[in-house]
Amino acid sequence: MKKEECFYLGKIVSKFSFKGEVLIKLDTDEPESYAKMESVFVDYNNNMVPFFIEKSKLHKSNLLRVKFEDVDSEEDADDLMKAEIYLPITLLPKLEGNQFYYHEVIGFKIIDKIFGEVGIIKSINDSTAQALFEIDRDGTEVLIPMNDEFIDRIDRKAKEVIVTTPEGLIDLYL
Repeated sequence: MKKEECFYLGKIVSKFSFKGEVLIKLDTDEPESYAKMESVFVDYNNNMVPFFIEKSKLHKSNLLRVKFEDVDSEEDADDLMKAEIYLPITLLPKLEGNQFYYHEVIGFKIIDKIFGEVGIIKSINDSTAQALFEIDRDGTEVLIPMNDEFIDRIDRKAKEVIVTTPEGLIDLYL
């Protein structure tokens, strides 16, 4: 399994017991959806390694207490500290309407109702205070905030995101 075929679920943040249990901080709005998993992929030394789960249960709000098969001591658990946890993209629930996963819209066209075709979404920058569509317009980068008020609709069949941006926003980049 390649990392590109997976989505980030969380990170192992601490040990929980001397029997090798760990706590995973889940990066999701619905942690209960992931309480009964059979396995996960752990990014271990830049390899996606499958780990099978003996038992797991939610611990506080977004922490998952996990006992992996063959991780039976504190030393074994130490080896996994700060490792990122992934699941195959195929396990993501389908979203409809204007809800979308970031990876889903890469390659979609952005069309502004006033400006017209802006370009192709090449990535999503979520390292800023507000996530941004990074759009390639014939070699020029255009940034549009991923604001619900700007996004009119997602057309998955046509691979388009239709937006209405404030006047002059797109012109700033051209």
